[in-house]
Amino acid sequence: MSATSHAGAAPKRTQVAIVGGGPAGLLLALLLHRAGIDCVVLERRSRDYVLSRIRAGVLEQGTTDLLRSAGVGGRMDREGLVHDGFDIAWRGDTLHIDLRELSGGKTVMVYGQTEVTHDLYDALDAAGVPVVHEAEDVRPQGLETAEPFVTYRTKEHGERRIDCDFVAGCDGFHGVCRTAIPRDRIETFERVYPFGWLGVLTRKPPIQEELVYAHHTRGFALCSLRNPQLSRYYIQCSVSDKVEDWPDSRFYDELEARLPDRIAANLQRGESVEKSIAPLRSFVAEPMRYGRLFLAGDAAHIVPPTGAKGLNLAVSDIYYLSRALTAHYGERDGRLLEGYSGDALARVWKAERFSWWFTSMIHRFEDDGSFGQRIQEAEFDFLAGSKAAQTALAENYVGLPF
Repeated sequence: MSATSHAGAAPKRTQVAIVGGGPAGLLLALLLHRAGIDCVVLERRSRDYVLSRIRAGVLEQGTTDLLRSAGVGGRMDREGLVHDGFDIAWRGDTLHIDLRELSGGKTVMVYGQTEVTHDLYDALDAAGVPVVHEAEDVRPQGLETAEPFVTYRTKEHGERRIDCDFVAGCDGFHGVCRTAIPRDRIETFERVYPFGWLGVLTRKPPIQEELVYAHHTRGFALCSLRNPQLSRYYIQCSVSDKVEDWPDSRFYDELEARLPDRIAANLQRGESVEKSIAPLRSFVAEPMRYGRLFLAGDAAHIVPPTGAKGLNLAVSDIYYLSRALTAHYGERDGRLLEGYSGDALARVWKAERFSWWFTSMIHRFEDDGSFGQRIQEAEFDFLAGSKAAQTALAENYVGLPF
């Protein structure tokens, strides 16, 4: 029976109830199933909606390794694009960061989050793991007891309840799981950035084979891609801007102005098939465990997209959590569950630091004035002249080990 056929219904009892059917929740479900652990995924949106979301597309080495070990790396390896490096544009010139050389042979893979989600759904369908879509009013309860449960309702089946051993909160920044933790039992840390990213997806070949991160007095720009015929471009914009303020022609004019001439000359303008503005923030909630509830992914932390860490951090959380649950059920060893929050947060904070640093160096901060601009220039000059600094950048970009 496929996961799709479970829409609206689920067993009354399972071992792990997973709230959230994005890539974090789906990957956790697949890894638990492979380990013989029963689980159910509850997703607020429809499957079509989940698969229509446009998200990140740069996968770290550890992420691709874990997807392969979960049995969902085949299409990624056939269609994904291995990137050995990227360019940083500054003062009309570029600095190339050779990831493979600087990191000891590691690379990143350009493969869209939507494609990862497709692959996970296909694997869960084949395995018959239940995924309940359009599950409304999801409420994790009894989290500090030995018998937690989750209630929800669907249009087809009405009010439902799933009893479980553990709840995995993979339901994102605006989900219900983090808010189920009493305020005096959780601490949050946040930095909101004074700008957003305006992103455009277009069915045109990319401006070049590798990514370009550009600093300019007019603001930041990024030239990325999803595949050889699908480009993803971003520019820094005001948080008060609206998509309607940016017709395609204005967007491309601004993008070109922020790129070195030799790179801008390769730009192929195309009609946008998706356009959106995303605010930037750094956010961490800790601990990532409350009783029988474990937070993972955006439910526990957010990074600005500059360093491409969001999906990769979610995957590393799932590595730690699936490993811990497997040890609990398979070996009756609860030590990894007890250490889950500390293990995950140690890596989270390092990724937060890197994402904050890269964002701070390459964006335009109007309020920082001329002093801030000089500091940015000094930071870039140091990076350009130091192999040690470039190595640190490369090691963080390809992903710290987990």
